[in-house]
Amino acid sequence: MTKKRNFNRARSQSWDAVAHWYAGWAGRDGSHYHRTLAVPLMLELLALKGGDHLADLGCGHGILAPSIARAGAHYLGVDLSSRLIAEARRNQARHGRFLVGDATALPPHKLLAEAGFDATSFLLSIQDINPLDQAIAEAGRLLRPGGRLAIVMLHPCFRIPRQSGWGRDEGRGLTFRRVDSYLSRLAVPMQVHGAGSTRSYHRPLEDYVAALGAAGLAITAIREVADLPGKQDARADGRAMREFPLFLGLRADKLG
Repeated sequence: MTKKRNFNRARSQSWDAVAHWYAGWAGRDGSHYHRTLAVPLMLELLALKGGDHLADLGCGHGILAPSIARAGAHYLGVDLSSRLIAEARRNQARHGRFLVGDATALPPHKLLAEAGFDATSFLLSIQDINPLDQAIAEAGRLLRPGGRLAIVMLHPCFRIPRQSGWGRDEGRGLTFRRVDSYLSRLAVPMQVHGAGSTRSYHRPLEDYVAALGAAGLAITAIREVADLPGKQDARADGRAMREFPLFLGLRADKLG
């Protein structure tokens, strides 16, 4: 219990220090992986209908907003970084509304009504947010009964920052996925960009299932998505890239 308590003290931080770098790297419409894998997976899990209301937590500079608007739904993005929210308002204001807020303790605001949303989402953001249980509880609190939460993240079983990678068994002629640590909960400092850095929080899959259950959410869909054909890592062969998923998608519905 001591290790988990110490891990949970490492609260998620604002990305203000890396906002300019991140918005430039990802681009206005998101990175190649956003556009081709992560956003399509998120839309599949959300299954939005016209008129639905979505709260996107950890929205960054709002790359999900145009897709939600095209689906005829209403988009609200929330992020702890005021600089990323400013970027979202500059580029995506016609597609939705944006608020500065901590996903683990959402601010009181008329746009964040309890049970006021048909769907909530974490698009490649949940692994940058800690504590996990508080973030999931806030996402669940926003949902009406029967609403759904969708999460798209790097697969926590195979893509662990600084604790996983590709290896090669020359004797068998096989590429394998090396995992050095999985059950340990980690707050991993990420690469410094300009004036700042960020942390990524690794948890085993059981933590996500437990947090969803504690928030009154029942998992109704799991999707595991491999890397794109032709986008193979130089250290991995095509078969290995197809067999070890890059992203994990979860959908959980709020019990009535």
